[in-house]
Amino acid sequence: MSLPSAVAKTIAVVRVATSVFFLLFGQYKLFGPGFAHGGFQEYLRGYIEGGAVAFYRPILASVVLPHAVFLGYTVGAVEMFIGVSLLFGIWVRPASVLGALYMLNLTLATWWDPGHGVPVWRYFGNELDHLPMLFLFVIFFASDAGREWGLDGRLRR
Repeated sequence: MSLPSAVAKTIAVVRVATSVFFLLFGQYKLFGPGFAHGGFQEYLRGYIEGGAVAFYRPILASVVLPHAVFLGYTVGAVEMFIGVSLLFGIWVRPASVLGALYMLNLTLATWWDPGHGVPVWRYFGNELDHLPMLFLFVIFFASDAGREWGLDGRLRR
């Protein structure tokens, strides 16, 4: 599928801009000990105590929390991979699938943060930092966003 040039260029600009977020967040998680050695565990405890959807809490408590240091660094590595991939436009489709799964994970972990029984719009309002990113990853995947101004496009020629 070929997108009109202006649309493809706009998606490429958004792809590169999105990469900056992931590079910033990934580098502090990988290169500073604060996240993997304490911060991640605090987030997890909050998710387990009330933010996560019911079926997801046991996964966080019994699978993720016991390995929080390793998985904290893994989160940073995943964010760095996504950031580098989006920046250079290489492996954008696999990175978009990974990014969408990551945003879905964060949505499941934080869904009940507003509390139980509040108006439904509050749950979606709470997810304004996860759902739009999820939608961007869907757009990056569907448009094959690495083809414009990216190495994916150069490698296919």
